Amino acid sequence: MKEKKRIVVKIGSSSLQHVQTGDLDYVKLEKLVRILSDLRNQGKEVVLVTSGAIASGKQALNDPDGSKFGHELATKQAFAAVGQARLMMIYQKLFMEYNHIAAQILMTKNTVVDVNNRTNAQNTFSELLRMGAIPIVNENDTIATYEIMVGDNDVLVGDNDTLSAIVSAMIDADLLILLSDIDGLYTDDPRQNKDAKFIDTVTDVDEVSYMGKKSTGSKVGTGGMNTKLTAAKIATMSGVDMVIANSKNISVINKIINGENVGTHFVAKKDEGFDLPGFVNSIHPV
Repeated sequence: MKEKKRIVVKIGSSSLQHVQTGDLDYVKLEKLVRILSDLRNQGKEVVLVTSGAIASGKQALNDPDGSKFGHELATKQAFAAVGQARLMMIYQKLFMEYNHIAAQILMTKNTVVDVNNRTNAQNTFSELLRMGAIPIVNENDTIATYEIMVGDNDVLVGDNDTLSAIVSAMIDADLLILLSDIDGLYTDDPRQNKDAKFIDTVTDVDEVSYMGKKSTGSKVGTGGMNTKLTAAKIATMSGVDMVIANSKNISVINKIINGENVGTHFVAKKDEGFDLPGFVNSIHPV
């Protein structure tokens, strides 16, 4: 792990907020930015995929439970527009404290499946990393509604677990770290089954695909274990190692980079014939 140079880190909505209030956890955000800045100081290239735009917009507009403005799709898109600006302002300020420049990239499904859009995105990522900037990625929820339209009974395209794997594949990353509210992959949901066994290494995603759970256990997140396994398939088949780890302690990022045995490690198994656009389109056809 110490030799990994290009690293993508994904953090979810539930990891960014205080459970009691739903407001942003600034201590955790600051620590995340500090660790990513330090990785950049080590000469590593870092990309952050962050959730939280809709939840942040709800808080900013004083409507955490949707009782004020409702739950319509357009309302959620408006929340995202407000919340994304708020998130980026905070990230920009925090990264500036450590003398690093943050850049925003908002993606949609068409960014991946359209060859021109995909090439343009790859070129932008490449230039930002060459300049030493830290790209911060989210789905463009004001335009793309895959994430906020589908329910728990659907396989998500718009969740940021999948998005982070897509980004990792597009930029030829060496490592993807998914920070979640669970330690890693278990044989069953450990919150419901005390006999669930932890799995520290996976060499074939297909062999554990049946362990995916559709529910997330969070009121603000959109991805459950099934989306993480979809992400693992995209990442590993694209030649990217992936680790699922608990975001309770953000320092787990350093432990992973230092090669400590934390989280579940999905070993890269590159398939030269893997069709990323085709796979993404197959998950949620237009």
